[in-house]
Amino acid sequence: MKRKDFIKTGGLIIVSSLMGKCQKSGKIEKGFEAKQGSLKVSTAIYELQLRQAWTLSRGTWNTRRNVLVRLEKDGIVAYGESAPIPRYNESAESNQEFIRRAIPVLEKDLWEYQDRWRELEALAPGQNAAKAALDMAILDWVGKSLKVPLYRFFGLSPDKTLPTTFSIGIDTVEVMQKTALSAPAFRRLKIKAGVADDKKHIEGIREVTDRPLVVDANEGWKDRQQALEMINWMAEHGVEFVEQPMPADNLQDHRWLKERVKIPIMADESVHKIQDVPALASAFHGINVKLMKCGGLQEALRLAAVARAHGLKLMIGCMIESSLAIAAATTLTPLFDYADLDGNILINNDPFRGLTLAGDRWLLADKPGLGVEPVIPAW
Repeated sequence: MKRKDFIKTGGLIIVSSLMGKCQKSGKIEKGFEAKQGSLKVSTAIYELQLRQAWTLSRGTWNTRRNVLVRLEKDGIVAYGESAPIPRYNESAESNQEFIRRAIPVLEKDLWEYQDRWRELEALAPGQNAAKAALDMAILDWVGKSLKVPLYRFFGLSPDKTLPTTFSIGIDTVEVMQKTALSAPAFRRLKIKAGVADDKKHIEGIREVTDRPLVVDANEGWKDRQQALEMINWMAEHGVEFVEQPMPADNLQDHRWLKERVKIPIMADESVHKIQDVPALASAFHGINVKLMKCGGLQEALRLAAVARAHGLKLMIGCMIESSLAIAAATTLTPLFDYADLDGNILINNDPFRGLTLAGDRWLLADKPGLGVEPVIPAW
């Protein structure tokens, strides 16, 4: 979509994205199919089309290629999704190859899902988005086998899901203002930052809305003094907290920042697994957990527990994902303080339906498993 067209459609964007149908067809690249006894696993690479060019401090994208997984066992069909992260040397192809290698794990008893996750984790380093897709599919299968929604399986209430922020990518001030105005139902906006025009962007947003803001610098600030000045300036402009101000491996400067900033700083790229949390507790006020970074729902639950034990605030976030992965993350939001789960709103060809947005809160379906189903041809 061209920038001028995005601006013209403005207020219609949020509504049209929630109708539960694919507005446009996405490019599907057939993956592989494996059969063994009662198990059948197939994958496809699906191209998600962004409504607007998506710019962060480290790049711009118009499409994202995610891997969809269909797992069938004992007559139960379940689904998973990976959103590979190039920052961590992942691609749709590398995720798909990991899933192929994981077939022997999936042939085992899926009711022993904790053992299956440990085996997936040990299969190869990295490829956490692929592990998340398989963990998602296994737990979707368990929920459907028990005929209960996954939130019930975890002992969580669908009435306590959190409101989500709405993300605004880096662009001209005019486009960022129009994007903010196009999402009036969202009580909190998330602004991407980490570039030379950060102050101009925040000031522009403030001209059109007084809603609370959160800022994600995506490691964009390299100097700690610059980061400190920016964060404290943002504190005076209604910013509640800032995610990942500086490079992920620079914990020393984050510790320095934590002692001096006026608002909290949250780890994003710095946190992956539970082993990361103890060191991060001295450098950040909280962490942003993403299924695609940590390897799935099970590790996200462990991360939440360990972070709480260290007195950290909790946010659950996403990549550019369809309603399938967003539904999985939404299931866990009652355990968190903040949610940033709008990846499916940012695309115009969602391959799944079943989530409903009421204002800025996702409503989980009262259906077994994750509660969403595909609206694209079977793969």
